[in-house]
Amino acid sequence: MHKRTKIKIAIFVLLAGMACMFTAVVTDHWAVLSPKMDKENATCEAAHFGLWRLCKKYIYISSENYVEGHGCGPISLPGEENCTYFRHFTPGQDTEIFEYKTQKEYNISAAAISIFSLAFMILGSLCLLGSCTGKGKGRDYLLKPAGMFFAFAGLCSFISLEVMRQSVKRMIESEDTIWIKYHYAWSFACACAAFVLLFLSGIALLIFSMPHMPRNPWETCMDAEPEQVE
Repeated sequence: MHKRTKIKIAIFVLLAGMACMFTAVVTDHWAVLSPKMDKENATCEAAHFGLWRLCKKYIYISSENYVEGHGCGPISLPGEENCTYFRHFTPGQDTEIFEYKTQKEYNISAAAISIFSLAFMILGSLCLLGSCTGKGKGRDYLLKPAGMFFAFAGLCSFISLEVMRQSVKRMIESEDTIWIKYHYAWSFACACAAFVLLFLSGIALLIFSMPHMPRNPWETCMDAEPEQVE
């Protein structure tokens, strides 16, 4: 496969990874929490949250939707929903929202790391834009930092995922919370996909932009003619 075709495929995959990451950052379905349900035909309080806000939903569980041993939900059932934005930088005002103080610290970290991921994606996009509009060696050179920036963005998304996972785990294990059941939702899946796509495609773009290996035993990388990307 021609080098130009490989780079185009890598850029296409990077665009898909960027779309997944932006979707994960702006949506509120990283995790879904639910309390224990002891009886049917009752109203329970489930919740889902993302990096920026927590949404509580009051759901009526009829006998048709009640499953013994399961928590409140599923969250897709109709009900009154109330969403509250996290005041990350206002001390002492989120304890009741999170119902567990440590949750706030984890959530701030996950949000900040996701912002770093977005920043790396923007820097990588600027390098790709410069590569598309540039000429000669400068055009090829910008592909290397672009690949590094996208790989860093993928690593940041992975760290954000792990911080969020620890956040949910710590919240569920707390004795001060009503939540006993949880599962990760589609926003979390988008962030997982973003990690895989951004990291692998960033590394691939970096490799594809490197000079070709010597064709002859006596030829060194410095002697080899640079391979231009059209």
